Amino acid sequence: MAHSALDFYSVDYVPMTPIRSLYDRWILPHPVAVLVVFALILILASLRLDQFRLDASAESLVLENDRSLEQYREVNRRFTTSDDFLVVTFTPRDELFSPETLDTLRQLRNELEALDAVGSTNSILNVPLLHSPDLTLDTVDSEIKTMDDNDVAPDTARASLLNNPLYPNLLISKEGGTTAIQVNLPTPERYFELLNEREQLREKVAGPDASAEDRQALEQVSDEFIRFTEQLGAEREQTINQVRSILDDYRDHAEIYLGGVPMIVADMIQFIENDLSTFGIGVLIFLLLTLAIIFRQWRWVLVPLLCCSSAVWLVIGYLSWAQWPVTVISSNFVSLLLIMTLSLTIHLIVRYREFQHDAPDAASRDTLRQTVLAMIKPCFFMAITTIVAFGSLTFSGIRPVIDFGWMMTIGLTVAFLITFLIFPALLSLLPPPVDRYVSSDRIPLTDLFARFTERHGTLVLGGSVLIAVLCVLGMSRLTVENSFIDYFKSDTEIHQGMITIDDRLGGTTPLDVVITDEPAPEGAVSDDPFASDCDPFVEDCGEQADYRDTWYTYQKMDRLRGVHDYLESLEETGKVLSITTTLDLLAQVNGDEPLNALELAFVPSAVPADLQDILLTPYISEEHDQARFSIRILETMPDLRRQELLNTIREHLTNELGFADDQVLFAGMTVMYNNMLQSLFDSQIKTLGVVFLAIMIMFLILFRSLLLALIGMAPNLIAAGSVLGLMGWLGIPLDMMTITVAAITVGIAVDDTIHYIHRFKTEFAKDGDYMATMHRCHRSIGRAMFYTSLTIITGFSILVLSNFIPTIYFGLFTGFAMFMALVGALTLLPRLIVLIKPFGAGN
Repeated sequence: MAHSALDFYSVDYVPMTPIRSLYDRWILPHPVAVLVVFALILILASLRLDQFRLDASAESLVLENDRSLEQYREVNRRFTTSDDFLVVTFTPRDELFSPETLDTLRQLRNELEALDAVGSTNSILNVPLLHSPDLTLDTVDSEIKTMDDNDVAPDTARASLLNNPLYPNLLISKEGGTTAIQVNLPTPERYFELLNEREQLREKVAGPDASAEDRQALEQVSDEFIRFTEQLGAEREQTINQVRSILDDYRDHAEIYLGGVPMIVADMIQFIENDLSTFGIGVLIFLLLTLAIIFRQWRWVLVPLLCCSSAVWLVIGYLSWAQWPVTVISSNFVSLLLIMTLSLTIHLIVRYREFQHDAPDAASRDTLRQTVLAMIKPCFFMAITTIVAFGSLTFSGIRPVIDFGWMMTIGLTVAFLITFLIFPALLSLLPPPVDRYVSSDRIPLTDLFARFTERHGTLVLGGSVLIAVLCVLGMSRLTVENSFIDYFKSDTEIHQGMITIDDRLGGTTPLDVVITDEPAPEGAVSDDPFASDCDPFVEDCGEQADYRDTWYTYQKMDRLRGVHDYLESLEETGKVLSITTTLDLLAQVNGDEPLNALELAFVPSAVPADLQDILLTPYISEEHDQARFSIRILETMPDLRRQELLNTIREHLTNELGFADDQVLFAGMTVMYNNMLQSLFDSQIKTLGVVFLAIMIMFLILFRSLLLALIGMAPNLIAAGSVLGLMGWLGIPLDMMTITVAAITVGIAVDDTIHYIHRFKTEFAKDGDYMATMHRCHRSIGRAMFYTSLTIITGFSILVLSNFIPTIYFGLFTGFAMFMALVGALTLLPRLIVLIKPFGAGN
């Protein structure tokens, strides 16, 4: 028998005087005013939408306070190197060194070089060839020829290129069937000026003597740097589009792929834009269709639509005002915010319809008031626990993950406020009628879970224990090693280009090993090569040699050759370039005779000035006493273990080759990416620990019972564990996206627990019957839980259409976790409540 409206309301909520006063005096009597004020806020938020920006740069992949990015930039400056180039792989249908193919390659190169943003190109057409019989160390400046400037027979050029230690696996494949054009996109000097100025001001502001002028200067420089990088990014994107347009005209002649760091950054930004727009709109459409099917009233589609879109609009507006960029990781915030806002509104809709069912004759404003007041407390704790889950990501130590956590924390706060302000204001103007689905007493699908739990309680407990054991075993199999190439679908150009470059052109991901020379011994004579009885210009003096402050000694170059040969012997490395490569090249010029100590000493002056930037400065910095080894890592290796590789290299250089640990420095994208990966497992433990601790505290505050708090944690532990366990069993490693799933899952899944226990406590007070209460809860709040979980799973399923594999995993695993959370909240949670009886003896 239905209760009267007064009876129903009196047992369903505890009056909250300030909040009730807010609704009775301001919101419900003045809905138009509330909506007008809110519309003005939306307009204000939209004023700087043109400042909304995306970021896929190296800075978006580094750990908080990680010096690897700074070291990477420093190495590039010292050795005049850069990753700011595109790689065009060219595998012709016919013989590469036929006149027709070379003409086609030259025409393609010329079109690429003619682009405004292109500084220069490197290819087999313009690099120096070493084939002249008259070529010696003395004539190297005059006898070097190129295919562009000299009449070199194709067969001669082919032999010269393939026999050169520099070019194979770099500009030409070992078998001579594939070549590459390096399209250099020089970064303007202004970029580095602003970058250095910003870093200096940051250090100054971080110090104890920072002034207001320093902070203002930092803000101005940071704004200018952001504007400049945005302009540079737009120009790069335009250039890459122009390059692709040119390449399309030549695909009939050759198999062509585009690669390189700028292209990957541009494509990643494109993926972010797609995830923000396509998937944001797609998720919204999916959710609206779900609402229309479930509730069958246009109001229950329009009101959630306005709430969800307003929440996203406000957060994007805030990010635009704050000039806070969205990265690959945080690009999912739109989908998540839509789903979380919708979850709040569905709980309000279902509760409103329950009140309509129990008191169909009540005034719509009274029903609305009671709905808001009944749901604000559990929804508040639901929002807080989800905020805690996302907030825990700020402990990860990974910059983009930290930003994602803060963005969602702000977004969920906005979503809660909008839901409890705009939802009642809209329904005050658009009161929904009672439809036949509300007035009927049909038993919902969720009651099947209640009957199953009642009849098979032992099976529920036993199954939960088994799942928990499987989760623990699966988590023990988790790894954090994965290949960057695995982030992209096989039909994307990034994936195909990486495979081509790895297989034929010496590897994709750059790694620099930098060796710092030993300091001069005390009292050393560094400038007199004849200070000892041994002449270092003529012979290997071994230990008799006096110290000389230069790398160009027999002993030092011999040690560097040992490093080069070791790096080249590793399975994970492709092309290795160093001063050893240059010396091998000069040995060829020297009639295939290695340089003696005297010739070695004069290498800097023997190499022509126009070749020094190719042969010397990228590998030796006399000013900083450093030698650089440029390595390309084979990303397509199935057993690639970056951390293990770096540890192995360091151990060999220090233990076997005798370098001190502080003489060896690793830099480059490989290092930054590896640092991020290695922090993931530790970060996952930290974030989950913070989440569960915070949720326990929330449960204690909300339920005022340690027993209820522990009962409520059980299904959430299984939901989070199921995600990590499944990843372990499937061999899917943690990455920069999946690290967030477990923490997010707990935050979202705990919503069901809060609502169910809160409703159970309310319903139990009616008759003290645990089993009857369970059935009533499954028919009421259980229905809302089912609808919200269904919409979340449906919404996240659209992410499988992304070109970015981590986004696909994010959608699939979050959907799976929500399914496990729903099943746990409708089976394990009520079974534990009925078994332990935390509300008293009852019936």
